[in-house]
Amino acid sequence: MTITSAPLLPAPRGPVSAALLAALAGPPADFAVPPISAPDPLHDEDLQLTLYLCYEQHFQGFAGVDPDWEWSPALLALRAAAERPFLSALRVLAGFGPQRDDVPQALLDLVSSQDGPSLAEHVRRHATLEQFRELLRHRSIYQLKEADPHTFAIPRLRGAAKAALVEIQIDEYGGGRLPRMHAELFRTTMDGMGVDSTYGAHVDRVPAVTLAIVNQMSFFGLHRRWRGALVGQLAAFEMTSTAPNRHLAAAVRRLGGDDVTARFFDEHVEADAVHEQVAAYDLAGSYAAENPGGARDVLFGARCGLALDDLFARHVIAAWEAGRSSLLPALTVERAA
Repeated sequence: MTITSAPLLPAPRGPVSAALLAALAGPPADFAVPPISAPDPLHDEDLQLTLYLCYEQHFQGFAGVDPDWEWSPALLALRAAAERPFLSALRVLAGFGPQRDDVPQALLDLVSSQDGPSLAEHVRRHATLEQFRELLRHRSIYQLKEADPHTFAIPRLRGAAKAALVEIQIDEYGGGRLPRMHAELFRTTMDGMGVDSTYGAHVDRVPAVTLAIVNQMSFFGLHRRWRGALVGQLAAFEMTSTAPNRHLAAAVRRLGGDDVTARFFDEHVEADAVHEQVAAYDLAGSYAAENPGGARDVLFGARCGLALDDLFARHVIAAWEAGRSSLLPALTVERAA
């Protein structure tokens, strides 16, 4: 496996991301930004790309961008302005569930009450090879850095919750062995299915709803105030992972992939069967018990994660059933260098 350089900057999707991209081409400085107007933040291409550009400064950054932009007051001010409509939209999407103190059982009830379409089951039964490749492009935005947003929470937790998160993350990072890191396993899956596995290669093609899923994790992870929501999002993610990954492993094999190509999904069937118990009880339950108001934040994060996943699934299935791609059209302009 070859470690590649930071990804190229993507193309702008509106006036705000265009202003940010123009600024990132030079040294950190104040820059003028048009007013943010996003009536539908979760589907607003300009807003979601702007957030992604801001958050990615804390991960791999971008080729040719001064690393000092990460803590630029101007960039952080723009990020905060973009986060306000994003958080408001998440609150509307997630709704207000009943306040409960029995967090593990509340998470189980929440997960079992989901009645949206199963994208993984649809893929197992119906997806063509090209549609499966589309799904890999969508998922690469997160999976090629799997676990990284959640790792931000480790120094923000304590006690049993911290220990539980570390236990989960150890598996996500392959127990310290590079070939077993989940991000590397996903790269192998992409390679095996004939999809470019370069980090950030598909940002220009994925729509706002895909970016919103990753931006949600980054938002929760980078704000200590929202560490409980990150715990809840991760718990719900782990508790709903086993069956979908079993479907996707079967889809890989139906579409001609071998056991090596399917290993990412096979690994998650095994690992997440254990993780779901650790996440629900040791992580989420302990956090809620140790932090006033913790149960509210945990359940909010879980509802956000599940609702965004449902929004994404509906987008993809609707596109495929209409006979069109779930990705954005290929760019006809050059990406920023």
